[in-house]
Amino acid sequence: MTQSEERLNVTQLFLQHYDGLYRYLVRLTGDADLAADAAQEAFVRLVERPPQDRHVRAWLFAVATNVVRDTARARARWMTLLMGSPDRAPMGDAGQGPDDAAESAERRKVVRAALDRLSWKERTVLLMREEGFAHHEIADAVGTTTGSVGTMIARALNKLAGELAPTSESLR
Repeated sequence: MTQSEERLNVTQLFLQHYDGLYRYLVRLTGDADLAADAAQEAFVRLVERPPQDRHVRAWLFAVATNVVRDTARARARWMTLLMGSPDRAPMGDAGQGPDDAAESAERRKVVRAALDRLSWKERTVLLMREEGFAHHEIADAVGTTTGSVGTMIARALNKLAGELAPTSESLR
């Protein structure tokens, strides 16, 4: 066992934090596979370069959020390349399920689209709040002051509510 493993019980930290981290990342990305990869990468980095402070949970969420952000940037570059060559784009659609599954998928799509219209910082503070983080942990993860987190959350909630509010066209 290395010194860093002696200082941090990685197995215990994994058991304590993986489920919440994974759930947060699925909500952040809308992609279970990407969420699992980012969560795994955060724990790999924990073993390789453990944080010096005692806020391991906030550190894991911040690292995983950065992994997702970096992956999103790489995917955007990849999609730009694909758009230059549409014949290389992936093909195929998922099969249709029962009506309930379709309705549920549509609701998830609407919420995912509304979350995607929020900034990274807005989305991160909302989803970390949903996972039960304290304001000081959220502040550490997004690089702001503890005092501004409440305001950021309130503004992000208002913006999300506005994005999800039914429009006159959707009521027809």
